[in-house]
Amino acid sequence: MEPVTLTTERLVLHVPDETDIDAITAACQDPEIPRWTTVPSPYRRTDAEDYVRLIGERWADGSQTIWCAYRDGELVASIGLHRVSEHHTGGDAEIGFWVAAPARGQGYLVEAARAVVDWSFDELGLARLGWRAVAGNVASARAARALGFRYEGLGRQALTSARGRDDGWFGGLLATDDRTPVEWPIL
Repeated sequence: MEPVTLTTERLVLHVPDETDIDAITAACQDPEIPRWTTVPSPYRRTDAEDYVRLIGERWADGSQTIWCAYRDGELVASIGLHRVSEHHTGGDAEIGFWVAAPARGQGYLVEAARAVVDWSFDELGLARLGWRAVAGNVASARAARALGFRYEGLGRQALTSARGRDDGWFGGLLATDDRTPVEWPIL
């Protein structure tokens, strides 16, 4: 699959390359990112170099589509689709993201994610997007809810990372869903 650049009112989402390595490294020093994601801790420059290399490989084989979102030249988030099904039309994927600390609370993530969600349904023809987060990650749940995802439940010890097993919250969004936010029992 060929990399795609997405734009929103305030953001440019592009596939990260070597010019993004320092910004990614700096953002991932924030302890909240590895706390809630699978980002390594401590995070080194070599981790960012590997991340950028792997993203290029995953775009090429169509298994993942990941962007870095920038506002006025400053990295605000990384967002992507993971486990994109091989048969894109009618397939599914899982959305994942992190937000740089200085950019939190400004609506950038939801804005970037809306562009990714629209692209996944309109351009890839996916039928469903999944979302999951470590139980307790209220900020991620609020973003998913704002995007129209429906809460689908708690998976006990369902998520694995370098720190071990965590309980996970799960949600989903269908291409045919009305994206108006609904109540979530965890929020």
